[in-house]
Parts: sequence; structure tokens; C-alpha cells
Amino acid sequence: MQLPTRGYILLLSLLLAACPLPKPTPVPGSELVIEGRRLFFEQIFNGNGRTCGTCHPASNNLTIDPAFIATLPDDNPLFVANTTSELGPNFENNTLIRKVGLILENQDGFDDLDNNLNMRGVPHTLGLTLSVDSPEGPQLGWSGDGSPGDASVRSFATGAVIQHFTKSLNRVPDVDFRLPTDEELDALEAFQLALGRQEELELPLSFTNVIAARGQEIFNSPTEGKCFACHFNAGANGAPQVFGPEAGNRNFNTGVEDLPDQPADLLEERNPPDDGRGTPGEGEFNTPSLVEAADTGPFFHNNSVETVEGAVAFYNGNAFNDSPAGQLLVNATGSGINLDATQVVAVAAFMRAINALENVRQSIEMLQAKVDNTILPHEDFDQLLDRAVDEIEDAISVLAGGGLYPQAVDHILEARHLTLEASKRSRPAKLAGRAITELERARDLIVESP
Repeated sequence: MQLPTRGYILLLSLLLAACPLPKPTPVPGSELVIEGRRLFFEQIFNGNGRTCGTCHPASNNLTIDPAFIATLPDDNPLFVANTTSELGPNFENNTLIRKVGLILENQDGFDDLDNNLNMRGVPHTLGLTLSVDSPEGPQLGWSGDGSPGDASVRSFATGAVIQHFTKSLNRVPDVDFRLPTDEELDALEAFQLALGRQEELELPLSFTNVIAARGQEIFNSPTEGKCFACHFNAGANGAPQVFGPEAGNRNFNTGVEDLPDQPADLLEERNPPDDGRGTPGEGEFNTPSLVEAADTGPFFHNNSVETVEGAVAFYNGNAFNDSPAGQLLVNATGSGINLDATQVVAVAAFMRAINALENVRQSIEMLQAKVDNTILPHEDFDQLLDRAVDEIEDAISVLAGGGLYPQAVDHILEARHLTLEASKRSRPAKLAGRAITELERARDLIVESP
């Protein structure tokens, strides 16, 4: 007897369900990165319950902000100082964590915990391989000196464990925590260097939106925005034509500490001036990449500005133009920065566009790994679709927040729908492939292919 078409489909579905999917294919040589990922998100190093992922969650672009923090339960390890008498206010300030997203750092040592402290935002760890090299050595943390010892990415975890994982303010190794082993440091370094972009942008890009295109012109103009000087190709490194062929990542005193009405100060919480790099410091902080900026706010080391438009506008104000970095720019070019409101919005539109392109790139990478049944070493294979949704939603938020590329947003919304549907299926490859197509269409609406 011949089965009707619907019967064939049902039978085929039952047969497919009975056949287990093959295990994902590992990338040769990726074992160290995979182990580093496990350590980053799971290992507490015999400490207070925090992991690296406590402050650098994958689902929030490896950083934290007040909106994300508001979603966390009270027993999250981020708030461990509230329930541990051996820690308390000299370990974290609960108000500044929750309302501003600021973490307490003892950058200049632990000798005087009542006075020797800084309140800083959490920098994301995306694209580190492109942002830490400089003629002065590796640049990590907001002030470029956030890693102990040799100041390397490898050593950064050691400083993080001592600062943030301790059970008491005594910070005694093998009592309050255990230090990472050499093998663990190797793995953590490999994982962190695998995160985010592995290649710099090559500007200019051919944006289809005239506002983003104009923003790129202003950004790269030596007489208007002048942004390229410190953010070559919108990254974290100085322009070779300004700082020489080995420009690398630079430290500057841009006057952020002189901004009035900083959120932490308005809350009247303990917030000593941050002297930045060095002990004592000269108020210098290292240059972050701008490709990932629009969805990793608030901005600057003290989370003093909420929006990307506000961050661009900062460089028009007295705090920057009167700062050592601002005066350096005046001496080099004959003038400071003075952008009108439409120009500020244009530069921000450019930054939103490049951020969305990076969101799309990462989403496609994750979805393609699911389609190919291949392990992406820096991502959990079982969470690839959820992580793709995270990046897709970031792209939607970044573009819609600036009123940009509505047609591209429509395609990204459809990609989100398809990815969510794929996450419900035991065999998600077909829907994931369709989501990739939608994202590629969105990308082509944002920027023309070379």
C-alpha cells in the first residue's frame, strides 16, 4: 500500500529522530582554547565563588553594565561582598556595582584599602590579540597596567584571582584562593586571545547609508574628527602615519577624570580620583577598540557616559580639549576637536554600523559552525544558537538605537526568528542556514562588497 505524502514525511521524521547526530568535529589543535573556555567560565580557584565569567559573561559581550546586572539574582557571585563578612565595602561597593556597573580595583596595591582604590567599569575581552601590543609592552586593563609581573595576557588571570576571587581581604594564597597553574594560565591566554575579531578592519568601507558614510569621513579626517590618529581603522592602535610604524596601543590622559557630574559622584559614594597608569599615575588610560564599542557601554574607564553619541561628544568638551591629550592634538594639528551635533551623530552612526557588522560576522560564524557540525573552540557548541541570538539582538539594538538601516534590521529580525526556531529543533542546520542568508542580506544592505 502506498503511503500518502504526509505519511512519508512522518515516517522520515521518525527515522531521522531515531538516528543520533554525529558528534561535532573538533578543530585540530584547539584543545588549549577549549580548556581555557572551561576555566574562564567554570573555575573558581578555591575562592569566593566568582569565575572570570562573573564579570565577563559571554551573553553580554564579555562585560557587565547596570542593565545586565539588574537581571542577576541576589546570590550571584558578583554580590559576594554582601554576604561575606570577611569582605565587605573594601572589596566592593554594592551601590556602584548595581547603579553604575563599577568594580573596585586596588591598582596600586593592597596596603591601604580604605584609601588606595579605584572604581572602574569592566572592559570587554574581545579582540585582545589586536589591542594589547605596544612599544611599552602589553596593555591590559583600563590603565594598561592591569596585569602583574610581565604584564601579559597570560598573567592577567593571576591578578584577577588575587583581586576578585579572594575569600577575605587578607588575600593569602592557598587560604583565600589558589593561584592558577602554568598550564591553566596557558589555556586562559589561548582562550582570551581567540575571542572576537582576529583581523583589523580596512577602512574606508563603502557604507550605503549617507550618515554612516559621512561619519566615516569625519572619523578619518585630519582636520575634523581626527579620531583615526588614536583609533587607526577604528581599532585600539595609533595611526602609523602619526606615531610611526610600530604605533601599537597608546596611553593618554584625555581628561575623563575631569568630567563634571559623573554618575558615581552624583550618588555621593566613595569614588577617589583615578590616577590611571603607574604608581603614582599620571592620569593616563589606554586606548580601547571602537569596533566593539556601541554594544559594550557605558563608556570610558569610569562608566561616565551611557551612549555612543555622548562618548563622541565628549571630545568636543573642555575636559578633553584642555587635557594633555587634547593639547597634544592642538599642537600637532593646530586645533582641537569641534564637531556640531549632526557631525557627532554621523560619527556615532559610523561606529554603530561597524559594530553591527561585527555582530553579524560573529552570528554567521556561530551559525555556520552549527550547520557544519564543527566545534568553534571559544564557544560552547551546545550554546551556539543562543549565542548567535545574543549577537543578532545586539545588531538590532545597535542599529535601531541610531535609526539606521531599517531594511537591514528587518532581515536581522528574520534571522533572529529563524535562529530561535532552529534552537527548538533536533536538526537545526536548515533553519540555521536560512538565518545565515538573512544576515548576509543585511550585511549587503549596510555596506557594499569591495
